[in-house]
Amino acid sequence: MTTTTAVTVRVPAKVNLQLAVGPAREDGYHDLVNVFHAVALFDEVTVTGARTRATGGPVELTAEDASGGGLASHVARVPLDSTNLAWRAAELLARETGAREPVRLHLRKAIPVAGGMAGGSADAAAALVACDAFWGTGLDRDGLLELAARLGSDVAFPLLGGTAVGTGRGEVLAPARCAARLHWAFALSEGGLPTPGVFAAYDRLRPDAREPQGDSALMAALAEGDAPAVGAALSNDLQPAALELRPVLAETLQAGRAAGALGAFVSGSGPTCAFLAASAEHAERVAAAVRTAPDCAYAVTAYGDVPGTTIL
Repeated sequence: MTTTTAVTVRVPAKVNLQLAVGPAREDGYHDLVNVFHAVALFDEVTVTGARTRATGGPVELTAEDASGGGLASHVARVPLDSTNLAWRAAELLARETGAREPVRLHLRKAIPVAGGMAGGSADAAAALVACDAFWGTGLDRDGLLELAARLGSDVAFPLLGGTAVGTGRGEVLAPARCAARLHWAFALSEGGLPTPGVFAAYDRLRPDAREPQGDSALMAALAEGDAPAVGAALSNDLQPAALELRPVLAETLQAGRAAGALGAFVSGSGPTCAFLAASAEHAERVAAAVRTAPDCAYAVTAYGDVPGTTIL
């Protein structure tokens, strides 16, 4: 049994600088080219011991809003049972390593729920790292990445952070260079968009979808630290589907463009909208502008890229 009493892991949100989506595969997934970029909007996952049963794994999960009130309605939608990816991550690690001590998980959330910024996947990655440290199971990075890929397409990236190109379902990662600090504003909606529904709409809208390809202009702009060129190259194949399901997002995007954003797009499967700014001060002005959009419940700023999971 471990002598550690608690482990807290901080984990960043992500934004997709490119999300190229291929046709649906026989297994229901889609091949992707996914340029992940970790931003300074963090959840924290704390693992503590529990003594309510004799078997290993989670026995309780709790969550709180760490945003100062802006995400209260989001956090209210977080599942607090075995359907939560963080819970499933702890269960998987216990099963694979034979860890026997039961644990409680507590989430402090500043990443939106069902907002296209991989908040649930980030929590799962943090739970893997926190439980591994708490139980002393000693998995190396490759072992954690293998478990992360089994949990979901977006779970591996938060372990690494920075900027990376994901292929396959998004779980095969290659680090990429980002030579400049990029400044962002994010407009969060009151309700989420279910990822499966967005992909179903994509399949309907794009019956002629081709195999996804990377964007050399985007990768060159990142390597050169050229923020305006990065803004010009941002792309998301899921954006038309997200806009069909939630047309009012177009007004949010327009508000950011009118404020001079270098790039404006739906993040991942949405409904969060992301805006690349020229500076931290410009990001604050863009955030102020998008707060007036009818679907914007909360706007925040952040910068990237940042490291992945970190034990505090």
